[in-house]
Parts: sequence; structure tokens; C-alpha cells
Amino acid sequence: MNTPLPRPTFSVRQQFRSILGGSIGNLIEWYDWYAYSVFSLYFASAFFPKDNETAQLLNTAGIFAIGFLMRPIGGWLMGRYADRYGRKSALTFSVLLMSAGSLLIALVPGYDRIGLLAPLILVVARMIQGISIGGEYGTAATYLSEMAPRHLRGFYSSFQYVTTTMGQLVALGILMILQRYALTSEQLSEWGWRIPFGIGAILSLSAIYLRRGLVETQSFAQETTRLEQRGSLKELVKYAPELRLVIGFTIGLTVSYYTFTTYMQKFLVNTAGFSKNDATTIMVVTLIVFMLAQPILGLLGDKIGRKRLMILYGILAVLTTYPILTLLSHTQDRWMATLLIILAMLILSMSTSISAIIKAELFPVHVRSLGVSFPYALAVALFGGTAEYIALLFKDRGHADWFYWYLTACIALSLWVSLRMRDTEKHSTMDR
Repeated sequence: MNTPLPRPTFSVRQQFRSILGGSIGNLIEWYDWYAYSVFSLYFASAFFPKDNETAQLLNTAGIFAIGFLMRPIGGWLMGRYADRYGRKSALTFSVLLMSAGSLLIALVPGYDRIGLLAPLILVVARMIQGISIGGEYGTAATYLSEMAPRHLRGFYSSFQYVTTTMGQLVALGILMILQRYALTSEQLSEWGWRIPFGIGAILSLSAIYLRRGLVETQSFAQETTRLEQRGSLKELVKYAPELRLVIGFTIGLTVSYYTFTTYMQKFLVNTAGFSKNDATTIMVVTLIVFMLAQPILGLLGDKIGRKRLMILYGILAVLTTYPILTLLSHTQDRWMATLLIILAMLILSMSTSISAIIKAELFPVHVRSLGVSFPYALAVALFGGTAEYIALLFKDRGHADWFYWYLTACIALSLWVSLRMRDTEKHSTMDR
């Protein structure tokens, strides 16, 4: 029989410290993950022949996608571990893996010194990071959701994307400092791109210290399910409809997210014709707005209902995605480009701000971290991780606008799923 869980016994101060500790660790993890994409414009030539810039970007985007393909494995391993032995332990282990991947990228010699071995080592490093980030997202999302008061779950879980975006902003900030005050473009391409990966390795180690002070969630501490059932795929498949829901509404979110937050920097340079410096500045401004919008829309989701907010996102995104990308591809005005990307990101925020809590509310505690991690990581690997590659491939074939339709179709699928899904706020497993 399902019985209501007692109210959390953690003080407000304990909750705040745990959310802060978990979020800072998440920030550092995502900084390491995004440093690859942010600096790929500079290190692409270090790992591949230097005859075609688009081909170099295609190769680095392909390795970016390989890292994503490891995320379901990370989601399975870390989700299983978190459901069996605790959210805190899994979060600490994921940081160790990320640190190892960043250090490997920082130290690997270039193509001109070791030939094909260079991109192969880069692939291994991204595979390690993919396993790490695959477990990080689901476990951190579960942790934030379980630590939150019932009436503020959307607000608390929105910090998942606040810190994710802050990680990208830190990576972009380091790029801007190196671009404008420390190194020339030639120095960045030759050796300066290694600096952010070295910083990431050091920061990841500091995150281990921060996460040692986390408080385990009460939901996990009170769980009485037998150990062999916790985090079990056999148990998880009993929730097949919920798994399909997570995959369905993640498809549109993840393709849109990686289009406007990750690929967009290259889009501005390679398609719209902006300089690398201008593209970096535009991305910093738009990501700050995106980050600040998360808790506001998380609160809105708590007020009007998460399902309503997801449907609103789907409708607006389907109507505006193609026009926004078309205008961006033709504009040479920095302010116009900035405003267009901000519009797209504000619409996207309606989904990202509440995505963590929607997934967490679908699954019972003994498979919650696995249920959040694995299907989400699978959808991100297949659709989010390949978004940049598909966009560049269409452009290379002379049909850049085909990607705009592809993105719109993915969002339409997620809208259809949102219309059909039950309201998780009213039927939450976290209240049982």
C-alpha cells in the first residue's frame, strides 16, 4: 500500500547547503563537458588535417557525439549505483571520472606528433567524460528533486539547468579572457586550448571535497526495498510507459537545447559569418539570460502546473524555431542575433526549468535515479549528441535549412507526448 511520506526533517539551512553543494559540483562537471565544444573551434586543427575547416568541425562534432553515446552507459551504471548505495556516493564518483577525462585531453599530443593516435585518445577521453556526465545528470536531478519541499519542486529542480548553464558560461568566460587579454588566435590554436582542460581537471578534484559534505536524501534513507531490486533494469522495465514518456519529451528538448546552447556558437561563425570573438560575446549574453530564466519559470511551473508549461513550450517552439533559425542565418547585426537567440532560449526555458522534476515524479524511489538517468541519457545520446553533426552535415551538403525542419519535427513529437502524459504534479510518486 502507498502511504504518504512524512515531511522532511531537514532544516532550511541543511536543505540550502545540500542544494548548493550538489549544484556547485554539477557546475564543475558541466564546465568540463562544455569546454570541449567551446574550444573545438581552436583545437580541431590539432587533431585532424588542416585542409577544410568544416571537415575539422565535422570530425570534432563526431567525437562529441561519441561522448554522448556513452551517456546511456553512464546513466545505467551511476543510476544503478545511486539507487543502491545513495545519491551522494554516485555524485562523488562521477566527478572523479570527469577529472580523469579532462586531464587526458589537456595532455594528449596533437596529430602532427602522434598521427591517428591523437584523435583516438581524444575519443577515449570523451568516452570517459560521457560515462561521467550520463550519471551526473540523473543523479543530480534526483537529488535536487528529493531535497525540495513539495510546493517548490519546480523551483529547486530548475537549478539543474542553472548550474549546467553556469558551467558553459565559465567555459566561455575563460575563452573570452584568453581571446582578448592573454593569447593570440594562433597561440590558442597551437597550445592555449589545453588550458581550460587543465583547469577543469583541477576544479573537478575540488568538487569531490564539496560533495563529501552533502546530506543523503530522506527518500533514499527511508527506502526499504530489497537491495537486489534497487536500480535494477528488471524493475525499471515495469515502468515502460514512463520510460517512453521520458524519451518522448526529451527528444525535442535535447535537440533544441544543444542547437541553441552548443552548436549556435559554430552556427554564428560558420553560417551567419560572425567573427569568433563576436560569436563568443553573443553566446555569453544569451546564456546569462537563459540561466536567469530557469528559477523564474521553475516557480511558474509550481504555480500553473508543469504539464501546462510543457504544452506552452511545445506550441511556441513549433511555431518559432524555423523562422528564428532562418533569420539568424541571414543577419549580420549582433543585436538582432542576440535577441533572436534570447527569444529561442526563453521559450526553451519553459521546458528545461521543470524537466528534472517531471522525470523524478514518474518513478518510485528504488528505481528513481536509474529511471531519470537511463532513458534521458539514451534520448540525449541519439538526438542531442548528434544535433550538431546533423546540422553541419546538412550545411556541408548545401541544405542547411533541412536541419531547421528536423528540429521543428523533434519538438512537435515532444509536444504530442506532453499532451498525452498525465500531470505528474497531481500523480507524483514522490508523495507515496
